[in-house]
Amino acid sequence: MPLTEAGIYAAALRLIDEDGVEALTMRKLATALDANPMSLYHHVPNKEAVLRGVTRMVGAQFRTVTLEDAPWQERIRLLATDFRTLAHRHPKLMAYSFSNQPDFIQPDDPFWTALTAIVAAAGVPRSEVPQTAALMVAVVIGVLAAELNGSLHQWANLKPPGPDPEEDGAADAQSCVADAPPEGPDQDHMFRLVMDTLITGLESQLTRRPVNQTS
Repeated sequence: MPLTEAGIYAAALRLIDEDGVEALTMRKLATALDANPMSLYHHVPNKEAVLRGVTRMVGAQFRTVTLEDAPWQERIRLLATDFRTLAHRHPKLMAYSFSNQPDFIQPDDPFWTALTAIVAAAGVPRSEVPQTAALMVAVVIGVLAAELNGSLHQWANLKPPGPDPEEDGAADAQSCVADAPPEGPDQDHMFRLVMDTLITGLESQLTRRPVNQTS
């Protein structure tokens, strides 16, 4: 089959899902496509262009359930949850994109289009919609990046400063161990907490806004 950009990106995504971004090379990509390495450069100039193309391809696959009649709070929770699902579907690519591709979200991306529409529906003045949406994206992506690279799990297991539990007696220590989740923090619960915090914060801002303020 002749080489195409779409085929190159699809093969690159398979390699990234298996071995990570760092392991991807143009030579490995050519081998996976059963093609001459030099022939790839007729379609993509370098590895960075491949990574951008793969990210765009994955971003275009984003889908969320449309709940036009639902409260904006419910719609934004669903949107963020679906975005998280996409991130966990391709964790190695998305972890790289979050850290190395600040422009991986474009104005016409389905996620950004849906988010800005929901923020506007919440009552945010039109002139403030991009800034509000950008802040929400920054928080969500920060949490997802920490999930994907393991930081969130590690931080959530840090012990708070204070007396050594052993000083309170062996019984208290055993009680703490028994109450602790066996596999670390529930990241689904933590993500819901993040979304609750974001929504509560936006609700508070909208409540404090003067009634006669317009965009």
